[in-house]
Amino acid sequence: MKNSLLLAGINLRVSDLGRSGEFYRRLGFVEVARESGWSRFATSASGPTLLTLTDGCRAGQPTRDAAGLFHAALLLPNRPALGAWLRAAAAREVELDGLSDHGVSEAIYLSDPDGNGLEFYADRPSDLWPRNAEGLAMNTRALDWRDLLTAASNEDGGILEGSQWGHVHLRVTDLERSERFYCEHLGLTVTQRSYPGARFLAADGYHHHVAINTWGNPRSPWQPDTPGLGEAVIGLAGRTAGERVVDPDGIPLRLEPIAAGKS
Repeated sequence: MKNSLLLAGINLRVSDLGRSGEFYRRLGFVEVARESGWSRFATSASGPTLLTLTDGCRAGQPTRDAAGLFHAALLLPNRPALGAWLRAAAAREVELDGLSDHGVSEAIYLSDPDGNGLEFYADRPSDLWPRNAEGLAMNTRALDWRDLLTAASNEDGGILEGSQWGHVHLRVTDLERSERFYCEHLGLTVTQRSYPGARFLAADGYHHHVAINTWGNPRSPWQPDTPGLGEAVIGLAGRTAGERVVDPDGIPLRLEPIAAGKS
């Protein structure tokens, strides 16, 4: 499958760069650059920068009544890699928020020290994705973590090598308005409407590259001075130059050109 869209990077605002850097290293990220006020991370020493942490926001949890990041989701290469990551996370005493089977994928959820949501997941083959008369039918069930650990690969180092951002899930104030924006500006199509309070949107036949929800009834726009998403970098085929845009809630996006088929 040729890819016309790639979630190329996530910039997170944090309140303590040293503390957050240590946390992301425990998760398997590799720090590849650091300057005063920011650190950049990849999933291997030679890989592209996928995560940038920016210091300077005030301490405290992300504002739940405001639009912004729900979670950023890292896609691991396969199920054995996800099992190996779970085993390593347990050995490193990483606290998890939950584990879910969504039919299309198996997912592990956690939060960083500032409360920024994260997901580590592996996809099932697309011919096994649940569907109904309306199309895709993602759901949430308990993940069989014991079976996942049984499937774990024997990787000891580089537990995130080959991983990339798979999707970003955003909290918004108006589903219909945000749906129109992401369809018009990113060329996405809605893949599922039936999940209560949420929409899932994708390109290239994927289950979702962007999810939006109104859970908790957020009323305020994106907040620039609290922990949370600083910017999502999205690669789009056919673009000739980069562009910074904001969605209807003020969430910052950087659109960059990519070659069609890049993954």
